[in-house]
Amino acid sequence: MSGRISKGAKEELIGALRGRYRVSSKIEKTRILDEFKALKGFHRKHAVRLLRAHPVNHEPKRGCGHRIYDEAVRGALVIIWEAGDRICGKRLKAILPALVDAMERHGHLQLDPDVRRCLLLASASTLDRLLRPIRKEAKPHKRRRPRPKKPSGSVRVRTFSDWNDPPPGYLEIDFVDHNGGSTAGAYIHSLVAVDICSGWVESIPLLAKSQELVVEALEVISRQLPFPVLGIDSDNDSAFINDTLLVYCQGKHIEFTRSRAYRKNDQAWIEQKNGSVIRRFVGYDRFAGIVAGQALATLYQAVRLYVNHFQPSFKLREKEKIPSKVK
Repeated sequence: MSGRISKGAKEELIGALRGRYRVSSKIEKTRILDEFKALKGFHRKHAVRLLRAHPVNHEPKRGCGHRIYDEAVRGALVIIWEAGDRICGKRLKAILPALVDAMERHGHLQLDPDVRRCLLLASASTLDRLLRPIRKEAKPHKRRRPRPKKPSGSVRVRTFSDWNDPPPGYLEIDFVDHNGGSTAGAYIHSLVAVDICSGWVESIPLLAKSQELVVEALEVISRQLPFPVLGIDSDNDSAFINDTLLVYCQGKHIEFTRSRAYRKNDQAWIEQKNGSVIRRFVGYDRFAGIVAGQALATLYQAVRLYVNHFQPSFKLREKEKIPSKVK
């Protein structure tokens, strides 16, 4: 008849027998099994499994579950992220030391030394992970995609793969419509230009979409750019593909090209800036009239300084094909 012993005593007994069982001969193992079976009443196969099993360490693991980046770090990061215009983790990592110093120097932020050290040591992926719940709540609405017009045969087509790392001065231009979701009536259109090489962004609000106003806006943009305009690439909007803009570019010795119809990736640079700059600062509401146009013009003068001088940007360094995938 098997005796009743506590769980701790049972584990001690199995541990003692397990050491003897492993180093014993076959005859000794048979005797140990007989004694263990008689003592505990186990089936012989179950007794063999217990004595052959490796010992289990029940001690709790030290250091597991310790959070390096607590809520204090997350809260400070959210404030800095908002001040940096909610940029991604890679860009935020590049500007984080300078931004923290500036905010502390001007009294907008006071960080504990440990929180400050954790923020500066965090990687770009860690910053994105900490900001992921906040990004979901602050995710903007999707932008409506306007249908491109039919292209003209008098302007050469240039695709996204035809740029080949151009020097500063080659611009992509596009319109951002501030119609609030309805194309009825008059509303303001922002003419946006981005330099392919540097990512420099300029924008001008127009009260109407016309050929003459596009030329006047390009004149203003060319005076604000820190380099001469060498080329202009547009979509197939009739405000761009016309004799007025074509004659203007020929007179200024500017290369004029267009993208393919229904191929938004041909203008990937300007499409990205339309969302990350214009829609971020202006939104999707409807704006119309002279007063709204003057307000947008004042805003864009501040935005161009902030985005072009104080925000970091990154671009593709290189890519390779292995064997059919582009890395």
